[in-house]
Amino acid sequence: MIRAEIIANQSVQEDIAELLEKEVSDIQYTVIPQVFGKGVHTKKLGDTVWPEMNFILFAYIQDSQAPLVKELIEKLKIRFPKEGISLFFVRCEEI
Repeated sequence: MIRAEIIANQSVQEDIAELLEKEVSDIQYTVIPQVFGKGVHTKKLGDTVWPEMNFILFAYIQDSQAPLVKELIEKLKIRFPKEGISLFFVRCEEI
C-alpha cells in the first residue's frame, strides 16, 4: 500500500480532487484545507504579506494505482505550472 500525498495551492484543490475521483477507481482521500509554510519558491502564510495557502490531500492507494496517480498529477502540473503542485509517495503497511 502507498500513501499518495499532494501539496498544492488551494486554487487547484477542486481540480485535483475531481480528477482523482474520475480516474482512480474507488479512491478515498482526506483533505487538510489550510496549510501554511514555505516552499521552494514562495511562502503560503495566509496573511496580508503572503496571502495564499496550500492544501494537502492524501490517499492510501494500491501499488498498482501509483503510476496512474503520478501521470495525472504530472498532467495537472503542466496545465497549472505556477500552482506549486507536489506529489509524494510513501510506502506503508496497513495494520
